[in-house]
Amino acid sequence: EWTMKTSIVFLLCISVFPGFSQGRVVREDETGFAECNVFFPGQVPPEGFTEPFHVKICQQYNKEPRFATLYSTKDKIPLYSAFKFTKAAQSEEENWLVEPQVDDPENDLLEMVHEADVGGTVANLGANQALTTDYVGSGYERGLLNPSLLNEEDFQVATYTLTNAVPLSPALSKSWHRDVGKVVEQALIPYCSKMDHLYLLAGAIPSSVRVKGKVSVPQSLWLAACCDVPEGWSLGLVKKINDENSLADLTVRELEKQLLPGVHLFKGNCGENKQNQEKREAVLQAVSQIRPGEQVQTSDNQETKESGWVRRVAGIIATPFIKLLELLIYIFVELVKFVFYFLWLVVKRVVGTVLDGVYSLWNGMVSYLKAVSMVLISIPYDVGRVIINIFLGFLQIVRDVVSLTYRILSIPVGFVLHLAAFPYHSICAIPSVLKDMATGIGGTFSLVIDATAAVLHGFYYLAGHIVKRFVPKGSSDD
Repeated sequence: EWTMKTSIVFLLCISVFPGFSQGRVVREDETGFAECNVFFPGQVPPEGFTEPFHVKICQQYNKEPRFATLYSTKDKIPLYSAFKFTKAAQSEEENWLVEPQVDDPENDLLEMVHEADVGGTVANLGANQALTTDYVGSGYERGLLNPSLLNEEDFQVATYTLTNAVPLSPALSKSWHRDVGKVVEQALIPYCSKMDHLYLLAGAIPSSVRVKGKVSVPQSLWLAACCDVPEGWSLGLVKKINDENSLADLTVRELEKQLLPGVHLFKGNCGENKQNQEKREAVLQAVSQIRPGEQVQTSDNQETKESGWVRRVAGIIATPFIKLLELLIYIFVELVKFVFYFLWLVVKRVVGTVLDGVYSLWNGMVSYLKAVSMVLISIPYDVGRVIINIFLGFLQIVRDVVSLTYRILSIPVGFVLHLAAFPYHSICAIPSVLKDMATGIGGTFSLVIDATAAVLHGFYYLAGHIVKRFVPKGSSDD
């Protein structure tokens, strides 16, 4: 019942919320990021990030890996995003995504989805990751670690996920994107002979400052690059949050010391022992020529200076309207989400009721068919049992008739047999009777003789006693 309901509801969800088919989260063990290992030199991700709240995410879009992210569910920001330069592109409209499985590992949504399309389908949404509501009215922007301008097409769309964003001031967010774009395009790409062997890590170091008590504001941003080719090189850059124009270069080892203890960003330190120092110096020289905060065109600088005070005044005047617009947009988005959520509940309730009715009807039909089948199956058995009982009763009657007949016939037969045996038993008894009579007569005669002898002996004894009593002994000789 539960499986059937879940399948139908999930199919309805796909039809109502088309964003379900976009993006994908893969949570792996400590060995790697599965399909996203291609974004690390030697397919080995950074080591040393071992906290239980560090979640490894293979950021996928349209079923293809786009970049990899290590996300902190405690700080609600990414610690780093690993990517490769694909192609510089113009920024497109922001359409923010979320990773359902970061908050709900048991969810059937295996890919990243648009935040506006999630509705009530993800349990505990926002428990482990930041949402757009965490940024609204905070004064911070959703700054991308993996800048969208360094990606093309689907790669660029995939960067607009909140698991790739950290709270940045508008000026710092713009400065970070501009500086990273310049460094990659003007200093890194020209000095790596194989562009597909240039591995980039953009990260953030969390601080104790939190937006709305939830999302950590980074204390600094960093970029680590590894050109994994023979005679390659590696480089680290750090931008302080309190200085949007800062961009300090340092070695990868020095950068690792500013992160967690035991962290190693690149396998074998990106071949540190075989690095080409000349190329590295050239890269550093190119980086030093990129002055953060400076506009590319001189005319733009002049125009900026001339119109700076106008923009400031316009900014002061427009800020309340912008905030009001943001609030209205936020209210509209929430209303849309509420409508979708309400529709989702209605559809869920209606579908649940229909499924319950169908299930009850199905159970009734199954029970009826089962009862009818049992009755039909029992008919031959009952008929056979009745026939057997009838046959056994007939046999009992036959046996009783035979027994009665035998008893009736046995009366005259016994009488005749006893009558016929009387002469035999009578004649055979004559010798025995004669013997008994002779024995009786002999016994009687013997008894008479014994009695006579006993009487005579008694008289003799009596006479002898009298003589001895009364006849004197002296005259005994006479």
